[in-house]
Amino acid sequence: MFNHAMFDNYIFEQIPLGQELFVVDEIYLREYENSMLRFFEGAEDASIGYVSYVAARAINNNSVELSWYPNVNDRLHGVAITLPRDQFIACVGSREWDQTPRIFVKSSWLENIYLRTYSVFALIDAEDVKKALEKGDITRPRLIELRNRIDDLAKEHTDISFISFADSLLLKSNWSVGHFKSEVKYTYTPEIFIHLAGEINDIYQRVLGLRTYAAVAQGSNEYYDDPLLHISTTQNHISLNGLGIPFAQLMEIEGAARKAVRSKLHPRYDLYMDEQYFHSLKFKFGFEKNAERSNGYQAKMMSTPSKYYCSSLGNIVNNLEPEK
Repeated sequence: MFNHAMFDNYIFEQIPLGQELFVVDEIYLREYENSMLRFFEGAEDASIGYVSYVAARAINNNSVELSWYPNVNDRLHGVAITLPRDQFIACVGSREWDQTPRIFVKSSWLENIYLRTYSVFALIDAEDVKKALEKGDITRPRLIELRNRIDDLAKEHTDISFISFADSLLLKSNWSVGHFKSEVKYTYTPEIFIHLAGEINDIYQRVLGLRTYAAVAQGSNEYYDDPLLHISTTQNHISLNGLGIPFAQLMEIEGAARKAVRSKLHPRYDLYMDEQYFHSLKFKFGFEKNAERSNGYQAKMMSTPSKYYCSSLGNIVNNLEPEK
């Protein structure tokens, strides 16, 4: 297939990196080729099948790392996913005819990335806990009050799991992309984590007199159809129903931020956001989000360097679009 001289064919190892690409279901292979052959002969360019917007970031021995953009209509929402070699069919484009390269993939893999669930994670830590302990400010009655306040907040957000210690919390929510062939809908609302970080900071200041800071990231979730949490019948095993990759990413962001603060690369902030999460937020028109301070970090599960953005909660909250 695609033997015409006007086609540009790319083997798996030659998938173009760092540019716009389309991912397309294998069922459209023959139809796309025939349409392009007519186009080369002077026919009108036809739209064939459905395309998903991606950019290839790195090619490994048995997979390619992709930034997938499930929503480019009302937010720039990118998700890091992996395309295994055995799910790849072909990659073809035509530079001479200004045709974006299309990666044709197996139908089941493409449908799965639309139907599976994904997660947003936030790690919220209290500052200056050691000093507060030394001063005797952290007492059992205050810790019980703190726990009760977090309980009350969790009651208002039953679609988010709250795992807490006295000095830190881990938040998790699941979201879906949806698919035109199913009843699954797009449910991504990442702004709630910004507002929750602010509410939790207020609780810690009122109860313990401590400020908090938050790190936020989002990614894949291998427990496709499971609830937010699993609690064993004996009540002594809690599973977050997800891989630890986003949590590790939070720790990597926090570690990089701590190092940057110590080396005076940037001051201390109360909000650190992975770049894909940050760019997916709905900001007010005119807000220069790319002017916000950022710093690099290396996520262990990614071949290419990542970046986090840092800012104050107040600044981000004030520049988010109002909730409808």
